[in-house]
Amino acid sequence: MAKSCKKTYVGFNELSEKRKQIEYTSPTKLLDDDGTLLVKGGWARHNLFEYDRTKAKPQCRGKEWDFYQFSDGRYMVQISMANISIGGYASTALVDLTDAEHKKKPISSMAVWLGGKNKHVMPENCDQGHPNVVEYSKGKYLFRAETTDKKRTVDFKGPYKGQIVEAHFEMTLFDDHENITIVTPFKDKKGNYKPTRFFMTMKQNCMPASGYFKVGDTTINFDSKDTFAVLDWGRGVWPYKNVWYWGNGAQHIADSEGKDHIFGFEITWAIGDESNATETCLFYDGKAHKIGSVDVEVFPKNDKWLQPWHFISDDGRFDLTMTPYFDHHSDMNVLNIVRLHSHQVHGLWNGTVTLDDGTKLDIRDMYAFCEYVENKW
Repeated sequence: MAKSCKKTYVGFNELSEKRKQIEYTSPTKLLDDDGTLLVKGGWARHNLFEYDRTKAKPQCRGKEWDFYQFSDGRYMVQISMANISIGGYASTALVDLTDAEHKKKPISSMAVWLGGKNKHVMPENCDQGHPNVVEYSKGKYLFRAETTDKKRTVDFKGPYKGQIVEAHFEMTLFDDHENITIVTPFKDKKGNYKPTRFFMTMKQNCMPASGYFKVGDTTINFDSKDTFAVLDWGRGVWPYKNVWYWGNGAQHIADSEGKDHIFGFEITWAIGDESNATETCLFYDGKAHKIGSVDVEVFPKNDKWLQPWHFISDDGRFDLTMTPYFDHHSDMNVLNIVRLHSHQVHGLWNGTVTLDDGTKLDIRDMYAFCEYVENKW
């Protein structure tokens, strides 16, 4: 399967042969005292990697964030906080996904600060030590996220055009809700590991969410019957330039007896060295089902963002096509020295996926997204 994909699917890179999938099942130290990465790639069903931010080198290139995204397929809300060493921010944004012609600008609010080494320090683990709280409060701005064994809660307040934006969401967790936590190292052009460069991320998926986004007298409500949340939790020391794809989604799905289940997926690739693990996983009722490398059949750059995207995994267990209906595009470019450029494309997904026990699920009109990002930061 992998060899045929390599010939047929344009996007597959030179590592499209089946990669190792090294799973960690016990706590493991991430960094040596000099900042050298001790884990040369691997994944876990919970955050078992022991990260000490004081050992990350160089400190000026450290990047840490908690990013929540909520959507019911019509509206999308993003709430996040980040510390990127030279500074940081707390922000929210509401996007109307039915506005395909982009006649409306997102409603957004952002607090920014300079200096980040010891300012608003982010927690080193978001999957253990419950309750776990992240908080920023200054002036008119508030970001607060709390995790317990049963749920996650996130709040944001901030100014917007003379009004106040207020957002509040609650996310439900399964018992022993698994995620995919992965450590990705980076290599130089000669194929040698960059000893202190790494990206550790946890994607918590399949969280039914309820809440609201309010600005002035207008309130948009979200119901857990059709709203899901994903948490992108990231810690790392990155190279200056990077590229990635990230796709994610969740939905209710009925089995042959009509019983309701929650299915979701996480696919990320093209960021760093994936020889020991890929950030690709299926989720079913809170349990992770690891799959192989995923890629898109035709690279959708330039004018093809809203054409169908066909995704395939090298083990054949992920075969879905997204029919896009909204491109959430942003591009911040400062003298081409700092650039944050992304196309987060939302659509309906159809096809099949296969769980660890061989059960094949037919996916029909599932709302989800996939983004392509190029950054210099």
